[in-house]
Amino acid sequence: MDNFSGLKQVVYEQEGVCIHSSCGKNDDQDNLISGVLRVIEKENEVIVDWRPLDDTLDTSNILCAGKDSSSVVEWTPAPKEKLARGADRPNSYEAEWDMVTTVSFKKKPHSNGDATAHANGESKWSFLFSLADLKSIKQNKEGMGWSYLVFCLKDDVKLPALHFHHGDSKLLIKCLENHVVLSESPQDKRILLVNSQNKSLSQSFENLLDEPSYGLLQKWKKDPYTVTMGRFSKVTNYIFDSFRLSDPSTQRRPPSEMADFLNDAIPGLKINQQEEPGFEVITRIDLGKQPEVSRREPVSTEEWAKNMDSEGRILNVDYIKQSIFKGGLCHTLRKEAWKFLLGYFPWNSTKEERANLQKRKTDEYFRMKLQWKSVSEEQEKRNSRLRDYRSLIEKDVNRTDRTNKFYEGEDNPGLILLHDILMTYCMYDFDLGYVQGMSDLLSPVLYVMENEVDAFWCFVSYMDQMHQNFEEQMQGMKTQLIQLSTLLRLLDNGFCSYLESQDSGYLYFCFRWLLIRFKREFSFQDILRLWEVMWTELPCQNFHLLLCCAILESEKQQIMDKHYGFNEILKHINELSMKIDVEYILCKAEAISMQMMNCKELPQAVSEILGIESSSVTPDSDTGEDESATVLSCPTSLYQSISTPVTAANGTRESTQQMSETQSLTPA
Repeated sequence: MDNFSGLKQVVYEQEGVCIHSSCGKNDDQDNLISGVLRVIEKENEVIVDWRPLDDTLDTSNILCAGKDSSSVVEWTPAPKEKLARGADRPNSYEAEWDMVTTVSFKKKPHSNGDATAHANGESKWSFLFSLADLKSIKQNKEGMGWSYLVFCLKDDVKLPALHFHHGDSKLLIKCLENHVVLSESPQDKRILLVNSQNKSLSQSFENLLDEPSYGLLQKWKKDPYTVTMGRFSKVTNYIFDSFRLSDPSTQRRPPSEMADFLNDAIPGLKINQQEEPGFEVITRIDLGKQPEVSRREPVSTEEWAKNMDSEGRILNVDYIKQSIFKGGLCHTLRKEAWKFLLGYFPWNSTKEERANLQKRKTDEYFRMKLQWKSVSEEQEKRNSRLRDYRSLIEKDVNRTDRTNKFYEGEDNPGLILLHDILMTYCMYDFDLGYVQGMSDLLSPVLYVMENEVDAFWCFVSYMDQMHQNFEEQMQGMKTQLIQLSTLLRLLDNGFCSYLESQDSGYLYFCFRWLLIRFKREFSFQDILRLWEVMWTELPCQNFHLLLCCAILESEKQQIMDKHYGFNEILKHINELSMKIDVEYILCKAEAISMQMMNCKELPQAVSEILGIESSSVTPDSDTGEDESATVLSCPTSLYQSISTPVTAANGTRESTQQMSETQSLTPA
């Protein structure tokens, strides 16, 4: 496996950082020890390390650690073979840090400020510590010579003052603020207090559930993807507390101010109706009662085979898609059928044509894989984007679906494939590269395909659909949230008005649902069913938005009856994860689609969202003659034009109505 353990990255390095020690024969003599200060991201921790610049440093005194299963650190000398290699070039990056790969950087006992006392006198000042152990940082007064910092650890041990002779300390402070929250002490402005415990940058999304909310919000502003997927709304029990200043008397900020923060937290996602072009007045339509629908058994291998000719062509594509939409697929069929649903295999292709396609795609895949496999360490040092992509992938692979047997355990072949496919995708689409969350989309595909090449090309097709979700400007996410708001308002204007009264009208709590297509909301097996249903592109365009409507409408009564506010709504929606009945929600979403498609006066904007072509559609600007009608606002300028008509929408309604006579809809 490629570097799945001992991951490290130097994120800050500064030479000319000195310790002034009084260790000569004369106690008044000030000895200047020049060294290098580094900040290293290492697996689950961030390390601050200072070492003297001394070519005579005896590398046998550099210590490395072994960690047992209980996370108790036992310090042991470095292995001889590593020492021999390090002795040739004691100050090189490789020599110093290849021994760090096994270190669990836990705080060890100190004495007299010597964070790591070595037997060799020249290196006794060397120290390193985990940022999680940092309590405060003391700075020098401005205008008092060169800048210096004093680190104080949580056991009140003060490390030697570090004097920055070749530059000031501001860059270091800025670097540390990427990992911990620093604030001035009320008693002494020179002292920066660490306000929250630091958690590893490579920490799993699940573990983020336990992180203090203050630190979460800071990270969220820097990386909304990671935090959103892990605990976007779990923090809401404490979300207002996190906005208090260090002064405990500071009052909570009002929900409207908190909502403004959410608007600003994700760049480009803020929605402002007054500033968005294309908002028009449309009429609130009475959609009538939702029909009851039911679902059928999954498509079997026998049914699939019967619908294929002697050369392997699918005979009735519409029937197969409709059957998959109504019941999904049996698991043994998914490996073949998903290739068609995702567009890897053309629906009208023969078995021979598909075999030839796989051969070509296999060659193409391994040519791209060889591109990143053949990059040397020296090349990668000069390619920051590839280095960053690799770092993110390696972190995410280690925390993706690890409870699934396909990915559990160490050195799992599934993890290697997950890593290699994502790295190869960076070669396929280097502009997008890798963004956190993409591993969530690949994992079920690889699980079903059990083949590296097939999984890659299916993932490529899926990413073609999801690409806009991961683009930097996030226009795709913004558009979907606006479209969802429009659909929900048509479905239930009263509920929308209530959400708006609680500063929740733009449905930001649905961000995670849309970003990774409900991957964190349903069980792994349920996601396989949900995705294959969505991939049929039936019964209308943007069916995933109707799934969101179905979930929200199911929770409407509790939210409104209990008068949930902004905070409680976020918390409640997040806690639905793994508690939603997939079959019930599919039925309800289909019923909503039928309700809207049966409407004779559907607003034009809604018709465009759902891809419904109908001569009975009412233009948005037609306010009608009903003075009691409720007005909707929706941005029509953001909706894409429809390139293909909806397939068999009428057949869907007829079949579901017939089936509802024999089986009623049962709530979860």
